[in-house]
Amino acid sequence: MANPFQSCLSWIFKKFSENPSGMLITTSALGWTLSSLAQIIAVAVNPKIKEEQKVFLIPQEFNDAIVNIGAFLLITLLTKSTVSNLFTTGKFAPKSVREFLVKNAKLYGDKIGKIGFDVEKVLAQNGDKQLLRTFNAYKNMGTTVATVGAGIVSASIVTPLLRNRMASKFQKSYIKEFIDKKPETPEVKKSEAPAVNKPEVQTVPQPNFQALQRQALQRAQINRMMSSDPLRI
Repeated sequence: MANPFQSCLSWIFKKFSENPSGMLITTSALGWTLSSLAQIIAVAVNPKIKEEQKVFLIPQEFNDAIVNIGAFLLITLLTKSTVSNLFTTGKFAPKSVREFLVKNAKLYGDKIGKIGFDVEKVLAQNGDKQLLRTFNAYKNMGTTVATVGAGIVSASIVTPLLRNRMASKFQKSYIKEFIDKKPETPEVKKSEAPAVNKPEVQTVPQPNFQALQRQALQRAQINRMMSSDPLRI
């Protein structure tokens, strides 16, 4: 029984050994997809993020993923296809291939650089495998460099601009949906303002004047008795 991992590696080698720019695009798009999926899951399961914020963040992350992957694939595939056609039609070619085409100008002179002309087919029909390998290596190098440059432009310039525009729209939608609709706190009227507690005034108990008057009379009588002359015997 064949090893599934080995079979997968064999398929990748067969598919991309002569197409490194295609492998670069495929693996990059796969990386964008996995990282975006991880970001969405992280937001969805994070308990520190409120539910109303998740309603805003998850669609934003999803749309960011579409913009990132879509812009990358569109720009890199278009660049790869354009540069590849320039090599295939003979617009770009190594020196040895150009010399071959010049020698056979009577056969191919009016076709070089036009749509429908295929240098690879011409070299394959000629039977010069070394020249064909040289051309393929030159073409792969050119398309790979162009694809890397297109990927840098996409990731550094195009996708940030598109992402910022979409994020601005989502932010405005979030503010309108959740912030502007929050009920306003009622204003406290002056008449409804709580009254300030005034300090309590402790009342001093009033003295009993009648009792004081009786005590004063009793003391006066005692003083008269003590101040009178003693009885003589």
